[in-house]
Amino acid sequence: MRDRVEELGKIKLAVLEGPDPAATQRQHDKGKLTARERIDLLLDPGSFQEIEGLRRHLATGFGLEQRRAYTDGVVTGWGTVEGRTVFVFAQDFRILGGALGEAHAQKIHKIMDLALSAGAPLVGLYDGAGARIQEGVSALAGFGGIFSRNTLASGVIPQISVILGPCAGGAAYSPALTDFVFMVRETAQIFITGPDVVAAVTGEQVTMNGLGGADVHSRETGVTHFTYDDEPSCLHDVRHLLSLLPSNNREQPPVAPCADPPDRRSERLYDLVPVDGNRPYPMRAVIEEIVDDGEIFEVHEHWATNVVCALARLGGRVVGIVANQPSMLAGVLDITASEKAARFVQTCDAFNIPLVTLIDVPGFLPGVAQEHGGIIRHGAKLLYAYCNATVPRVSVVLRKSYGGAYIVMDSRSIGADLALAWPSNEIAVMGPEGAANVIFKREINAADDPEAMRQLKIKEYRSELIHPYYAAERGLVDDVIDPADTRNVLIRALTMLHTKHADLPMRKHGNPPQ
Repeated sequence: MRDRVEELGKIKLAVLEGPDPAATQRQHDKGKLTARERIDLLLDPGSFQEIEGLRRHLATGFGLEQRRAYTDGVVTGWGTVEGRTVFVFAQDFRILGGALGEAHAQKIHKIMDLALSAGAPLVGLYDGAGARIQEGVSALAGFGGIFSRNTLASGVIPQISVILGPCAGGAAYSPALTDFVFMVRETAQIFITGPDVVAAVTGEQVTMNGLGGADVHSRETGVTHFTYDDEPSCLHDVRHLLSLLPSNNREQPPVAPCADPPDRRSERLYDLVPVDGNRPYPMRAVIEEIVDDGEIFEVHEHWATNVVCALARLGGRVVGIVANQPSMLAGVLDITASEKAARFVQTCDAFNIPLVTLIDVPGFLPGVAQEHGGIIRHGAKLLYAYCNATVPRVSVVLRKSYGGAYIVMDSRSIGADLALAWPSNEIAVMGPEGAANVIFKREINAADDPEAMRQLKIKEYRSELIHPYYAAERGLVDDVIDPADTRNVLIRALTMLHTKHADLPMRKHGNPPQ
């Protein structure tokens, strides 16, 4: 038996060491860590338990029978992050370029099944060259098994994809099916067809990073939620995100000790938010003033920047915050902002994260490009997401809230549990200038001094329909609050709503706008 144990020790040592040191050096020369080094940074020290480390492929032909390394290019197992169980798979580019074959796929299937059964988050660390061409359709079928499991686990356990190298072809669809995507600049790319294919088909010349690098997907496509300059900082924030999420949809997010007084007044808000509705200000600073210790974790920070989506804590409890950004496009809703916010609302609702909506919106962005681009159906995505959400929902109108955008931004009429407003709020079908031009067009045109008449009618419309208490008098705003008390009011409201329960009609699933 001792001989057998000694043999096992040698084999497991070979598994841990991986291929020859030159392959490891090539990985490091690219600025990339190995699969096991990444796992060590992600998980609590000493907590990783590997499974199927001795797995090897059985494929033959094209020289594969001579290249049967242990793990088959993917390390799988589980460990803990801040003491909570997390499942992980990490592709090893040093082995067959991290390409996915049948055995490789089956290992990922196994860990995904375990994560779903155990009700614990799944983190995928991607660094692979797509399907293993030598294995043909078996490799493609392996991707299908991953996609079906991604879909089955959607909204049940948190799924996080971390792109640390190439993620090409069919492999790109798995991250797109998960809840959050992280990428590292320069070394990570994700695309369906590579630069060579693009050049051959369309004649366009583009680099790998220009086609599918981290900045492209964080600023242009919205595929990635978070981008970093190096792997350690990326994996550090994956750990942080996991600390804000529940293990599954049957649990509440973790509660943290809070040293920031719940009743702390924020009088800085008086000066931070101008009363003049045409003056911009940084909404992120408003959020930081309200939440615990000024700490927020912004999602899609560089994409659709006219809306802010962030995770934070209020009184130690995790909340999801959706807020218009007046310093970018005046905070209007457009196609991309609607998609970004809708996805965030759905994610928070799936994992029992209460929603706080901070509103300062002049409406939807007008224009032919927006209308022809489908602003109706894209805007409806955000409307659907809010209407469908059953978590506690509290909205606050900071300044203006006009037209259809007022309704969509979690108004009382679509199900907000509490609708609050600051005394600077203006809630109406449209702004007073536009309303006066429409309603009093004849009077203005017939006046001896049209501009003086227009200003008079603007003042009249504002005093009659846009004064701060108009919506409150009609029960569409539950309370008009002192801005400095916003933190305290939100914490008290969310504490009251913590036990909220909502019954939905029996249905297979909804049919959201696409």
